[in-house]
Amino acid sequence: MATSDELARIISGCKNDDAECFSELVDEYGSRCYGYFYRLTGKNELSEDLLSELFVRLVEKIGSYKGGAFESWLFKIASNIFHDYLRGKQRWKKLLDVRRQELEAVITESKRSESDKIDRLQVQLGKLDAGTRELIMLRFYSQLGLREIAELRSEPIGTTLSKLHRGLKRLREMME
Repeated sequence: MATSDELARIISGCKNDDAECFSELVDEYGSRCYGYFYRLTGKNELSEDLLSELFVRLVEKIGSYKGGAFESWLFKIASNIFHDYLRGKQRWKKLLDVRRQELEAVITESKRSESDKIDRLQVQLGKLDAGTRELIMLRFYSQLGLREIAELRSEPIGTTLSKLHRGLKRLREMME
């Protein structure tokens, strides 16, 4: 640990942009500041990022240090950096929450809309005559081919195709 005279020399050198003095300051306080951030976050990489931010700010603000307890001044900056991080994290959390709620609303509306369409389709299918309804169900719900449906109904394939076409056209009109 540096004596008060050594610390005064280091700080004076830092104020004069002496890279060697900044290096000494990092050596002197780096592990303690890292420990401070690590105890607050519990995360190694985040603590290193906050420590880097601290020393960047230290370079920027060393000229504003007017004397007194240097450690208090340094840890005040460290505390401000941590609180800035928390505020930023809160902003991101709020933005993500808002976006999540918007997406949930869209999904819910989409499901409701899809459900409404299915309900409307079911109602309109019920309004068709039984033969047309059966034809549409065989083709689209049972996924039978036109030839299979024609054989099942004992009619020419052209007749089956024509009835299916007219039934779908009528159903589309009813859905609009």
